[in-house]
Amino acid sequence: MTDHMTAPPAPAGAPATAPARRPGPGVYARLAKLDIVDYYIGLPLVFAMTLPLLGPGPDTLGFLLLVLLAEVAVVAAMVSFDDVTGYRDGSDAANYGSDAARRRLARKPLVAGTLTEPQALRFGRAATVASVLLWTAVVALAPHRPLWAVVGAALCLVASVQYSWGLKISYRGLQEVFLVGLGVGWVLVPYGLLVGHVDGFVVVQAIVFGGGPMIFGLYSNTNDADGDRSAGRITVAARVSPRTNAAFIIGITLLETLLVTGSHLLGIAPWWFPAALLPVIALRAVQLYTGFVLGDILRARRTAIHTHRVTVVLLIAANLAAPMLPATPW
Repeated sequence: MTDHMTAPPAPAGAPATAPARRPGPGVYARLAKLDIVDYYIGLPLVFAMTLPLLGPGPDTLGFLLLVLLAEVAVVAAMVSFDDVTGYRDGSDAANYGSDAARRRLARKPLVAGTLTEPQALRFGRAATVASVLLWTAVVALAPHRPLWAVVGAALCLVASVQYSWGLKISYRGLQEVFLVGLGVGWVLVPYGLLVGHVDGFVVVQAIVFGGGPMIFGLYSNTNDADGDRSAGRITVAARVSPRTNAAFIIGITLLETLLVTGSHLLGIAPWWFPAALLPVIALRAVQLYTGFVLGDILRARRTAIHTHRVTVVLLIAANLAAPMLPATPW
């Protein structure tokens, strides 16, 4: 992952000199965004879904721990390169400058001046190498290796590293697709490597899980539309009018509700699935009201993040309780 471009001048307001001190682990932890757990919490969901089939064996737990390490390495590489790109084109300075207090500018070490571009690049390249090695170990040690799961793991890795680097897929109009796709992949891939196959209900839960990061990403993009537009980053919010963007987010939210209810009506999901996710439907309505009636997009984004985490907790609890529930509610 070597970039042969000469780095442009630092964006306005960004530090032009190297940090006075050698960066500590905390700075690199912020570069890797280790506080963002919203993709990693798919693994407890995978464990809950596989528990009736495989039991709580140490082999399963150890395998999922290895998958977690591999996912952390992938995200560290992705967000490191994303920060370098956002620093170079000025979008991070534009998007975080006016909202630094609310969005924790320290999470952008290049813009905050606690890390240099070469340091971030070295870290991103090291994380990329670690990602390849760890995912190779995951596949090698997997109980099953269906081709679709192996290809899915490789696709998630490559697409993540190319998110804002190389192919820059998030700049080419594919950001929203990537956000949901990575979440879906990181449920289906470990499930498939553990079990060897998936059914329709597993796919539905994976889509619901993947929709969470995409939806709160849509609120982020709404807030960042001006900065993304000036940097040439193609997102729905940057390309359409505010009214059309709001309609798009409302439509995506309604599609999630339709998936939850419709999957049961079609016989794919059990009766408890829409019942368990009723709080999620209510929270989605709250975030739409907050963002597009009250006009507080960043608060709506926070609500959407919490909603995603609540969704995962409810799905885990429901999957664990499912063996004790009746086939029908009456």
